[in-house]
Amino acid sequence: MKSNKHYTIPVFIPFAGCPFKCVFCDQNRITSRDGLPSPGDIVRIAETYLGTLPVDGAEIEIGFFGGTFTGLPIELQKKYLDTARTLIENTAISSIRLSTRPDRIDKQVIGLLRNYPVGTIELGVQSLDDHVLQLSGRGHTALDTLNASRLIKEAGFRLGHQIMIGLPGDTRETSMKTASDSAAMRPDDVRLYPVLVIEGTRLAEDYHAGRYSPLPLDDAVRIAADIIPLYEQAGAKIIRAGLHPSEELTSDGKLLAGPYHPSFKELVMTELWRREFESLPGDRLKHLKLTVPSHEINAAAGYRGQNKKLLIGKYRAVSFRGSDSLDGRRYDAVLD
Repeated sequence: MKSNKHYTIPVFIPFAGCPFKCVFCDQNRITSRDGLPSPGDIVRIAETYLGTLPVDGAEIEIGFFGGTFTGLPIELQKKYLDTARTLIENTAISSIRLSTRPDRIDKQVIGLLRNYPVGTIELGVQSLDDHVLQLSGRGHTALDTLNASRLIKEAGFRLGHQIMIGLPGDTRETSMKTASDSAAMRPDDVRLYPVLVIEGTRLAEDYHAGRYSPLPLDDAVRIAADIIPLYEQAGAKIIRAGLHPSEELTSDGKLLAGPYHPSFKELVMTELWRREFESLPGDRLKHLKLTVPSHEINAAAGYRGQNKKLLIGKYRAVSFRGSDSLDGRRYDAVLD
């Protein structure tokens, strides 16, 4: 039986292997780390996490994030992969996840990675609009993503896509087209990030000069809520929406602007459930009893009970209960 518990032990390689510095990017700030880890550092990171994780029955992977893994010198890639393989052979870790750029995947790269227990390759797609990619300083094209995704899937790896909304030149329409084209490539996992303006980036210069305006939070939530069903229909799992909350990102004034919220994904799921409940007719004399999937009960009620509060305005009372027989955003509604 496949475990429901999944953990990733993160190892950050900020900027390493990146041939370009994108307009939005300050990986040292985002990951709160500087410099490259040594193999000994990787072992210590893994041991620290393994000492706190409930390893029994869990699926644990070690992930290399924050840079372009396959853009590193080959010998350094092998050193990291050898270290990870040794950990897999001697601990509860079962696979490797790595993050890279679409233009740093080719048959030679795939051939190297197939010699190791790599499970998932995440691509920093960001956009599939070539104009948006150019304005963002990405240095690759949408075709690079298509080709890389095909190679990854054909080689039997799990495919991850990282998508950003609110990039320079981006619109709701281009974001939706990116998501639709990305979903057609059948990624297994998706991370969805709204663009934030961080001091020290080229985007911050444009923001200060009035050349760039970030998405308002409400707009970012709505666009993300429009996008997520496209991936769900394609069988992809949304493993993150919004940057992980960190004191380093928000405490020293380096986050200048943008739709940051520590519970961004909760806001998005609240919006999705709000849309599901829109068609309920309302009856001020009735008690609305909603049954939703057990794991969705908090999202259905909404962030800080937002959806429940909206519904209470239409009914005498509103209550939620969970059921393991429902999935997705299916629900049963009874008026009493």
